[in-house]
Amino acid sequence: MGVSTSETEKGVAVVSVDFPPVNALPVRGWYDLADAVRVTGRDPGVRCVVLTAAGRGFNAGVDIKEMQRDEGHGALIGANRGCFEAFAAVYECEVPVVAAVQGFCLGGGIGLAGNADAIVASEDAVFGLPELDRGALGAATHLARLVPQHLMRALYYTSRTATAEELHRHGSVWKVVPRAELLGAALELAREISAKDGYLLRLAKAAINGIDPVDVRRSYRFEQGFTFEANLSGVADRVRAAFGSDKDRGEEGQS
Repeated sequence: MGVSTSETEKGVAVVSVDFPPVNALPVRGWYDLADAVRVTGRDPGVRCVVLTAAGRGFNAGVDIKEMQRDEGHGALIGANRGCFEAFAAVYECEVPVVAAVQGFCLGGGIGLAGNADAIVASEDAVFGLPELDRGALGAATHLARLVPQHLMRALYYTSRTATAEELHRHGSVWKVVPRAELLGAALELAREISAKDGYLLRLAKAAINGIDPVDVRRSYRFEQGFTFEANLSGVADRVRAAFGSDKDRGEEGQS
């Protein structure tokens, strides 16, 4: 359980996340993920990072139960900062990051996948932000990198999800495969990327980030201010008090 790193083949490193039952990460988990991605990206022998997760879903956001156990705002502040660091680590990784997404990719999962350089998804993958159902706000910055603006707004306001195939049609998912083939497909893309010159890849990553039309760090930090306001106003607690009553959703996360 936790975050682990392995090098499956030359030039390709795999960072894996495993926080049962649904990969809703505690505060420490977000920081551990950020550290793993940054350290791996700095390794001169690595030319591509594959981000994976164990279990039935890629990521369900933060551990709301950890926040509910905290009588103050420490867990909320920690989750905000931890998510910020993990998302930034993926975006700023010195080499390209391929996200291998299966099952649910919700809340913080959108922040991770939306900051990756490429996404390979299983056929059962769904992407969405259930934030308004969880007393929170955030990661619209990253959902907007995956779908067009008006679709992003509709998904955000309704807490509905989009399938991997829908995102593939929008061009944000590279390939959709059966779940059993997910890691192999992600490694295949990583292998093709890592065949390029390592120094040039790092220059290319920095250059592409430099021409992004949106400063994702500043944009996401702006969103987080409204998450904190929702908590200070009491509305977040009121919404979260009903958490778990919607059996159809069954997830634990938010961003």
